[in-house]
Amino acid sequence: MVAASASSTHIKVGWQRPSSHLREWSLSNPRNANTMAANGHSVETYFKTVPKPIAYEGPSSQNPLSYRWYNKDEVIHGKKMSEWLKFSVCYWHTFRGAGLDPFGVQTLFRPWDVFDNINQPYADILVSCKRRADAAFELFTKLGIEYYTFHDRDIAPELATLEETNRLLDDVSDYLLLKQQETGVKLLWGTANLFGAPRYANGGATNPDFAVFAAAAAQVKKAIEITHKLGGSGYVFWGGREGYASLLSTDVKKELDHMAAFFHMAIKHKLKIGATFPFFIEPKPREPSKHQYDYDAQTVMGFIEHYGLNEHFWLNIEPNHTTLAGHQYDHDINVAAAFGKLGSIDCNTGDELLGWDTDQFLMDEKKAALVMQVVLRMGGLAHGGLNFDCKVRRESTDLEDILIAHVGSMDTFAKGLRQAAYILSSGKLPKMLENRYSSWKSTDLAVKVEKGEASFEELEEFVRYAAKPAANTSGKQELFERVFNDELHDAISK
Repeated sequence: MVAASASSTHIKVGWQRPSSHLREWSLSNPRNANTMAANGHSVETYFKTVPKPIAYEGPSSQNPLSYRWYNKDEVIHGKKMSEWLKFSVCYWHTFRGAGLDPFGVQTLFRPWDVFDNINQPYADILVSCKRRADAAFELFTKLGIEYYTFHDRDIAPELATLEETNRLLDDVSDYLLLKQQETGVKLLWGTANLFGAPRYANGGATNPDFAVFAAAAAQVKKAIEITHKLGGSGYVFWGGREGYASLLSTDVKKELDHMAAFFHMAIKHKLKIGATFPFFIEPKPREPSKHQYDYDAQTVMGFIEHYGLNEHFWLNIEPNHTTLAGHQYDHDINVAAAFGKLGSIDCNTGDELLGWDTDQFLMDEKKAALVMQVVLRMGGLAHGGLNFDCKVRRESTDLEDILIAHVGSMDTFAKGLRQAAYILSSGKLPKMLENRYSSWKSTDLAVKVEKGEASFEELEEFVRYAAKPAANTSGKQELFERVFNDELHDAISK
């Protein structure tokens, strides 16, 4: 997860200030001036080049706006593809992204309001939010995607007071609930933007200023309530500012204690309102902080274990963050799953030549197969899904590019699912992996070690009287890689 909505002109929320000409465009847009002034709201069609839902046309199709591999009702490994591949569209990149970067201004101009003008009447602000929701649900239904995700500030901007802000969230979420009922689309998870507003420059739950900590708590309280209201399957915490820029000015232990206290209060409130969904923490090593406390999967699992949060917290893994931490693409997914803590996946990728979070759509079927092997072995993502925390490139300026990107990545994961299912069914790679550790089944003492019942003295005795170990046993890495590639090919060709 990276920055949510670019801010309103008031800059109460958001991580990047729109330039002056963007503000003028927002205020002078004819649609704003005419229809907004009348406080009217009629549902428009935004993705006009795609008049009907994207269809499955099979592997031979050359149509970029068709599914070649994703056939949602087809049964793979005992479940429908749509059950394994619980795809979700993110609100922030898709409907709030404007193509801004540190070196350039807006390149993506949308027929809905990307930026918020909170200086207009409340009724017009609400209409703007509703129109953005209309565009969102049109996209969801045309893609055939059943889930979506948002930050609170993606769906509604922050207003002058907490009361006004919460009122707007209530009104917008009422409308989202209607859209969900109309379309059958569901909320995968919600979250709060605790990184965009200036007050969060030094963090939210780890801020040295108690008043800011309290403001973050009030914001998360409401976001949890809205997520519960909309039937969300989970709730995510991403700590973009929960970290430090300098240890000279940071009391690490105090900040981690405060963050744990924050999470315990979140648990209490979740239970108080009757919500049963799990909480997810999303690891990331850096950006925007120099060092983030939720560095990687193992760091987060250690944190939740140390602070007694295990019962309510799982992990939302974003592979682009994993590679930024210096691990291979599927490392954190495998580690979290190995310890029963994989809750959901932000299924994006990064550019290996760039040192920041580029949030690209995955088009690499090999990486998709690695991910889907884990999901299949787990039996699926019960409370999570595959969330497209992805953005089209700032050079991809056509509205149609949003659909092409999602369709392409959905097909990539669908193909990866087919390949992963074949690999598990053929049993060749799983057997090779099992054989590599076969010595652990060869003696009673090895079994005792795994049960935690052995001692160093017993192992010393084993070394004295048992057969000597081989001087060097091959790890067969190249063979594993060769077989994996062959299985990928065979899965599709047979």
